[in-house]
Amino acid sequence: MIYVLGMGPGDPMYRTQVATDLIAKADVLVGWPRMLSGFPDFHGETHVLDTDLDKLLSWLKANAQRNVVVLASGDPLVFGIGKRLAEQLPIEQRQIISGISAVQYLFARIGLDMNELYLTSSHGKQPDFDFIFQHDKVAMVTDREIGPFQIAQEILQRGLKRSLVIGENLSYANEQIHLLKPDQVKQQYDMNVVVILNERC
Repeated sequence: MIYVLGMGPGDPMYRTQVATDLIAKADVLVGWPRMLSGFPDFHGETHVLDTDLDKLLSWLKANAQRNVVVLASGDPLVFGIGKRLAEQLPIEQRQIISGISAVQYLFARIGLDMNELYLTSSHGKQPDFDFIFQHDKVAMVTDREIGPFQIAQEILQRGLKRSLVIGENLSYANEQIHLLKPDQVKQQYDMNVVVILNERC
């Protein structure tokens, strides 16, 4: 069986008990080097993820009879690897275990409900900002190309009134949460999630 485990926002304290139990029983751990480094006492086999997901899928299909755990950041189905694996692996060969996403974590930290939230990502694509700004409450999982500064510039270009909550290094010791107007947003932030709020909310 292939288990795709959501590892939470980062700090191991936010990992679910079911994820911890499945890792302890795994024959193979699959993940990015940063994630695998968090399990120095694991005595089974490890398989390092890279950007070639087709190769990973072939390997997983060939090893589906083993007890394989794929480590996914946050929640696997919130702009994570879970969608691709769910589409490509038969349901009888895989099980996806949800985790706490960085988006969920940030909303809890600022005490804001997620009702009627529009959730999107800038990973590997150009967001449709005209569509995004039609929503009063948006959470965006960012990447290095389109992050808080670029979002702020799009707001300023349109003359919109929005506030941004930038959650940086969420759940880690160096976590920072910023509530800013678009013209206050600086050019660089560490790993982050951005919440865009219409000021009439």
